[in-house]
Amino acid sequence: MQYTIEDLIQRYPVLASSKDQIEAAYAVLKACYQNGGKLLVCGNGGSCADADHIVGELMKGFKKKRTVPQSKAANLLRQKDGQLLCDELQEGFPAIALHNHAGLNTAFANDVPHGAELVYAQQVNVLGKPGDVFLGISTSGNARNVSLGAQCAKALGLKVLGLTGRSGGELKQIADMTIAVDESETFKVQELHLPIYHYLCLRLEEEFF
Repeated sequence: MQYTIEDLIQRYPVLASSKDQIEAAYAVLKACYQNGGKLLVCGNGGSCADADHIVGELMKGFKKKRTVPQSKAANLLRQKDGQLLCDELQEGFPAIALHNHAGLNTAFANDVPHGAELVYAQQVNVLGKPGDVFLGISTSGNARNVSLGAQCAKALGLKVLGLTGRSGGELKQIADMTIAVDESETFKVQELHLPIYHYLCLRLEEEFF
């Protein structure tokens, strides 16, 4: 049974005002993965943890076990532990949480003027390609490192999505599309972000697997 936007709104009525933006974000992500792209996602604090959570849902099975295709299995089976690899590995959606490269991020922050603000932009500059999607998560929409990452993504031809609180902040001015949930207090914004990205990940899994 397919999970619909109506199911999400029924469980979280406050998200009704974000319905169109959520569906638009899903369409952007669907097109990205249909065309072989990847997701670059970042945030700070609780939003950083949300970035990790999103990658975890995308890079392995969410509700389904995403069995490797026969074309890949044939090559895996040639390996010493091929049967184990075929039985247990799962397909996923390419996604990178940009905060996870501690060596790079701390070196860049230490070595480069304004490097602490530019750690996400630096990774987007190297990893980002047209057709990819940048997702910036910021409850205020004004996180400087997220904003600079979004600006770099926009310049390089990535689609830019924002996940914010009510005002949308600076990120809303940069992004191609922003889901600005109808709350302003940080923890309440974060409480609404989780069901949104769960919905997006679930819909993607239903579409591709």
